[in-house]
Amino acid sequence: MNKDQLEGKWKQIKGKFKQKYGKVTDDDISFAEGKFDEMLGKLQEKTGKKKEDILEEIQNW
Repeated sequence: MNKDQLEGKWKQIKGKFKQKYGKVTDDDISFAEGKFDEMLGKLQEKTGKKKEDILEEIQNW
C-alpha cells in the first residue's frame, strides 16, 4: 500500500482509531496535505506505538 492509499484509508478509519485510543484527539488525527508523517509522529507520542505498528494497524482496518 503506497502513501496515497494509506492517507485515503486513514480518512475512512480515523474515527475507529480515536475510539480505540482515548488519548487521541481530533487535532492529533487531522493532517494537512503533505503532513501525514507529522500526524503519525503525534500518534506515536499518544499511543506509545512504533510508526510501523501504526501503519500496519491502518492497513489492517
